[in-house]
Amino acid sequence: MIQVLVVMLYTALPALVLFLCDKYQFLNKIGSVILAYLFGLLLGLSGLIDERFEMVQEVLMAVTVPLAIPLLLFSSNVRAWKKLAAQPFYSLLFALVAVFISVGIGYALFHGNEIDDFHKVGGLLVGIYSGGTPNLASLKMILDVNEEIYLAVHSYDMAIGAVYLFFLMSVGQRLFSLFLPRSKESNAAAEIGSGEERLWDYLKRKHRCLKLLRMLLITILMVAFAGGVMLLMPESLKMVVFIFLITAMGIGGSSIKKINSTPGTFSLGMYLILIFSIVVASKVRLGNLSDINPVIFAYITFVVFVSLVLHVLLARTRKIDADTVIITSAALICSPPFVPVVAGSLRNHSVLVPGLTIGLIGYAIGNYLGFLMAVVLSYF
Repeated sequence: MIQVLVVMLYTALPALVLFLCDKYQFLNKIGSVILAYLFGLLLGLSGLIDERFEMVQEVLMAVTVPLAIPLLLFSSNVRAWKKLAAQPFYSLLFALVAVFISVGIGYALFHGNEIDDFHKVGGLLVGIYSGGTPNLASLKMILDVNEEIYLAVHSYDMAIGAVYLFFLMSVGQRLFSLFLPRSKESNAAAEIGSGEERLWDYLKRKHRCLKLLRMLLITILMVAFAGGVMLLMPESLKMVVFIFLITAMGIGGSSIKKINSTPGTFSLGMYLILIFSIVVASKVRLGNLSDINPVIFAYITFVVFVSLVLHVLLARTRKIDADTVIITSAALICSPPFVPVVAGSLRNHSVLVPGLTIGLIGYAIGNYLGFLMAVVLSYF
């Protein structure tokens, strides 16, 4: 029974977030996604939600983002994406170069600290920051990484990644806009902000509510199909295939007029993203960072933030806009499931598909790049 109450709490809190954003202009400027993260942090640190509800949290996280992606894409303008093709490609290229350089420099600074096979840590970091957690797990097997080292990298990555994600969503856009051009879309993009705050307007009218429920049912069927296909794939390809399929079906749905013109799909997708944001933030525990290996922790922190600085400097040479750099970094450093979250905080719908595409490419090449880096570092 208490699990049901926790689920109800997680699904009701986004409504409170949207109500507060609608009522208070200064909260609306902060943004509903960041506010949802703050609510989640308070919930987690309060001790009300502890390890007993970990299964509930995992289920909600596993369900909300896959359902949100097609719903967010249904209302998209497919033709407009072609104009964005060059910038995301260069941003991806620069981000990968930045990760390679920062991992190499970090290795030179931190190796020799009595950690066996430290070059493998460099390989793991290239894998996870060009791909994601599936690549980290694959490289553990490919490189035969010690279990203790693997768990340390995985745990510290999640902790540092949470700080990094909050940094991107809170001050990233304003800070990077000092060095990079502002996205034209984000200037006009109260699209996310205004739409998400009026979800209840769609639910008040019976015929619109029924249309939204129909879209949700279609999305559930899409995700179920993608999940079924995923189960047939080898372990290393499961996440790649799953995200590729739901993204492709979401794009396909946007080209069908009846789906594309249904009001409220984007707002419903963002509501699911707010649920995800609260759940993720509520998993933070102060005790999770006990017994830190200072060398590995420092190495990961160095790679995450130095690669970001290098990425911004390289992006400046091609005049890539701030939002594209942020969504690229989120897709690679934080992984594709966080792309809709960051797009919501940027209030820029146009970066969603490029961000997901970059994340998929990262999944595909992460194992190769991670293995290559480990081999190169082993000679030093």
